[in-house]
Amino acid sequence: MPALRRFSLPLIAAFFALYVIWGSTYLVIRIGVEYWPPLMLGGVRFVIAGSLMYAFLRWRGAPAPTWAQWKAAGIIGILLLSFGNGAVSVAEHTGVASGVAALAVATVPLFTLLCGYFWGARNTRLEWAGVALGIIGIAMLNMGSNLQSSPMGAALLIFAAATWAFGSVWSRHLPLPQGAMASAVEMLVGGVVLLIGSAVSGERLQAMPPVEGWLALAYLIFFGSIIAFNSYMYLLKHVRPAAATSYAYVNPAVAVLLGIVFVGETIGIEEALAMLVIISAVVLIGLPQWRRPAQPPIVAPTAVREEQRTN
Repeated sequence: MPALRRFSLPLIAAFFALYVIWGSTYLVIRIGVEYWPPLMLGGVRFVIAGSLMYAFLRWRGAPAPTWAQWKAAGIIGILLLSFGNGAVSVAEHTGVASGVAALAVATVPLFTLLCGYFWGARNTRLEWAGVALGIIGIAMLNMGSNLQSSPMGAALLIFAAATWAFGSVWSRHLPLPQGAMASAVEMLVGGVVLLIGSAVSGERLQAMPPVEGWLALAYLIFFGSIIAFNSYMYLLKHVRPAAATSYAYVNPAVAVLLGIVFVGETIGIEEALAMLVIISAVVLIGLPQWRRPAQPPIVAPTAVREEQRTN
């Protein structure tokens, strides 16, 4: 029975959502920013997704968050979604390939280890080796033609990974709402801040987006923000955290493949080698987690813990 449960249909579907859907969001963002201003795209996406989730959870009887929980979840939503996802959208709007963006965001586990250290976490030698290898991978990635042609895009992607990691670690020390309500509030606040940033920066729709633009927005709302998040929550309850977070080294490969097949993106030899180095670094960081005894699952602080996320 345990073996059958390990490979049950819900588990397979959840891993598919985590690997393929989250990996595909980078390509969909790349398509979306062709028709929507980048901050506006993220703001509309998260406000709608957060509103739907909040209304559904309240309808199911979930308690309304307290003011302290709103503030805590709002801070995390700004760090992960306004700064993290917003920076990825702007970077792709500047011309960064979706696969390269996904690869840069795959460095989140490296930044997570570094941020956790300041909260008293102590890392193993293998994890520090992964951090060192990851830094080399980041340097190699920035030597590629894709990021060299967009220095601002490169800076935004590193900023996105760092803020996503910092927010993820800090969230464990804040009084967030229970369960999925935390994600709903984070998306609502993060989306509103993105819309404010869009207005302040002068973003304007030059014309109503075509069908492709609306389909991209709908995909990001329902698949990228709602379905993928619930799949991640399901996996946290049924598998080791290291398995649930394994999307970090699968999403870049998925994003690169989809970008090549559907929009003709290309990556140079430098980016390809950087992918191997960064994925190897993330695997090294994950190995100690597989070796540790199983612990009670923790509640994920946010849906896009995305988008890689950052997406």
